[in-house]
Amino acid sequence: MNLLLSAESALWLQFAVFAVATVVILVAGSKMSFLADRIADQTGFGEALTGAVLLGAATSLPGVITSAWTAYNGYASLAYSNAIGGIAVQSLFLVVADFFYRRANLEHAGADISNIINGSVLIALLGIMLAASLGPDITVFAIHPASILIFVGYVYGLSLAQSSSVDPMWRVTPTHETKEDEPDDEAKHTPLKRTIPGFLLCLVLVGIAGFAVAQIGTTFVSSLDVSQGLVGTLLTSTVTSLPELVTAIAAVRAGSPQLAVGGIIGGNAFDTLFAGVADIAYRNGSIYHAITDGERFLTAIVIAMTAIFVLGMLQRERRNIGFEGWIVAALYVIAVASLVTMG
Repeated sequence: MNLLLSAESALWLQFAVFAVATVVILVAGSKMSFLADRIADQTGFGEALTGAVLLGAATSLPGVITSAWTAYNGYASLAYSNAIGGIAVQSLFLVVADFFYRRANLEHAGADISNIINGSVLIALLGIMLAASLGPDITVFAIHPASILIFVGYVYGLSLAQSSSVDPMWRVTPTHETKEDEPDDEAKHTPLKRTIPGFLLCLVLVGIAGFAVAQIGTTFVSSLDVSQGLVGTLLTSTVTSLPELVTAIAAVRAGSPQLAVGGIIGGNAFDTLFAGVADIAYRNGSIYHAITDGERFLTAIVIAMTAIFVLGMLQRERRNIGFEGWIVAALYVIAVASLVTMG
């Protein structure tokens, strides 16, 4: 059921609505980056944790709406590939943001215990998703138990990140390239009550735009005569992930590498919840058993991409683009090429 357009609508009109939604997500998403950085300073939560929780969740709103709506309408592969494709393209966005941070490798400057924990949690949650798709088709009220595990695992991961940021048992060795997370003077003198309304307004705008992307995504499957997996991986996931690209670039240009890395890695961890939400919204059984081998393949690739990033934060190369950047970019190209062939 589409409230905006149908597959019979003119193709130019579908792309026009898609383009407008894209612009809204870009503009509102870039504003959220600035406001999230200010909130991190005003609350004292720190850039890494704020990027993982507040910014990661907020910029992921268009994606979760897209996955929930498409799953509810029976597009299982589109809903799942939107989630996993978003994680893949956001990982690529972190490599792009690295080009804008000229001081050093972004994973070097933005290394933080919270980001490393979130990356490790992300690998575990992706593993649960992949295992669910390959294991027995078990559901309770048409919901797979893995979806519950994903929600529980995500919350537990946040608690680990929070406790480790307060009383860390492992610390990043400071270098000349390390950027300390220090509140700016303007943020100190700006009340939080003036920052929150602007952030919420941006949140509403990206939510509405995300709903529009979900509507157009389902029409593209029919009007463009392509697979749900390709639409989800290359179109809807890329557009709904644009806030992460904008915020990551804005953060590194503002000298906040922890916020950039935390926004991407934390946003990716939050994006695993898309699968759980989609599974709940999908009323025809387990969504993990309704996807294709293409989505399972992409999940495995994303696990590898995330592991490479965690290794990059631990290795902390000094050159601008480290080994993790080139490998992640290559894995993304391989994944897209393989999906096109399989689709």
